[in-house]
Amino acid sequence: MTARSRPLALLAAVLVTAGMTAASCEEQPSGVDVGEVRLGAVAEIVDAPATVTARSAATLTAASAGTLKELLVSAGDQVRPGQIVAVIDSPEATARLDAAARTRDAAAQAGYSGGSSGSGLGTAQRETDAAAAESFRAARAAAAQVADAQVRATLLHEVEAAKHRYDAASAAVAAATRAVQDGVAGLGSAVGALATAQRLQADQAYDLAKGTVDALTLRSPIAGVVQLGGASAPSAPGLTDLLQGAAGAVELPTGAGPPAGVDPAVPVGGYVGAGTAVLTVVDVSAPAVTAEVDETDVLLVTEGAVADVELDAAAGARYPGTVASIDLLPTESARGGVSYRVRITLADGTLADGGAAPMPRPGMSAVAHLRVREAADTVTVPAAAVFSTESGGEAVWVVDGGRAERVDVSVGVQGQDAVQIVRGLRAGQTIVVRGTDRVTDGQRVP
Repeated sequence: MTARSRPLALLAAVLVTAGMTAASCEEQPSGVDVGEVRLGAVAEIVDAPATVTARSAATLTAASAGTLKELLVSAGDQVRPGQIVAVIDSPEATARLDAAARTRDAAAQAGYSGGSSGSGLGTAQRETDAAAAESFRAARAAAAQVADAQVRATLLHEVEAAKHRYDAASAAVAAATRAVQDGVAGLGSAVGALATAQRLQADQAYDLAKGTVDALTLRSPIAGVVQLGGASAPSAPGLTDLLQGAAGAVELPTGAGPPAGVDPAVPVGGYVGAGTAVLTVVDVSAPAVTAEVDETDVLLVTEGAVADVELDAAAGARYPGTVASIDLLPTESARGGVSYRVRITLADGTLADGGAAPMPRPGMSAVAHLRVREAADTVTVPAAAVFSTESGGEAVWVVDGGRAERVDVSVGVQGQDAVQIVRGLRAGQTIVVRGTDRVTDGQRVP
């Protein structure tokens, strides 16, 4: 749950409170202290739990079973988009490509030889349709093993586009065959349509098989730092959520991976099953945090608002940030409450001694202090001076002529230690700042 706290830049109000409390404790044994309304600054802060996120990430996996033939990078290496990082040797995928190439060549050289009857055409079409269906099934299975969501979507789109083209050709064969059986058209038109469909099926089977083989050469889709193996799945929140920090982030699947105690890195020459994660590329060029802001506070947060971020792992370090985006759809917290993700870009941090703070790592826990509202050179009073009235409004005790008088006020920016008064008070007035529950209207207050 988020919480409002820690007003910033309240030096004037804090000094007033501290000074008058020290002076009045001796004069007010009853626990009632007074002070003066002052002009000052107030900032309203929303505190929210947060997690450090990377700009984007992509896990590269084996599209087919085989062995890791080459690993061209090491852990910690910086890679560029399109750079070849690994090569997988898959005899199974290569054999399918070779078979598809032979079928394609044979289809290009030979015409239809399934007989001169309509039934022969029907049998040949069913065989061609079955071969096409198997090619599409194998292609979808291979594409599903690609962890990179964008690459996977592109491959699946290509498979569906090929299937759409083949379905159109198959429908043309069926229509021509029916025309032959009905005596409306000659056999030649149906034979030509079937030969076209067979060639198309053979060409597509080759292209899809070649796509699987090409996918065995792993290329980094983004610039980033190499981590061998896949992305581990921490308890809460998951790394999938952590790596969705900024626009363009690639979602990572959180598979089971190897058992505990086993290095997830695949050695050169090691076996890889279809879908095995070989390495992960993480873009940490723009560190950010994702904060979970409670529904009661999220409407106060705006894009461009400034934030101050603290890391559990870097005690005393402060990282300035700026709100980049606020999710429209909510997430449910572990306690069942509703919160919204607020994404905050980070600048370089500073240690308590003024030195440079370490670079945050994705997944680190943090607290984001979001400055949601502030007012400068405004009428301020200590937060303890304001109390609720029976009617649900807010009031303070103004001391005039030594007696307390209740004055209804309107509150603006609310900090933890001080609040802004937008109506009801003026600077210089004396008010009760502690012990408001012990004061009654007209009571003498020294």
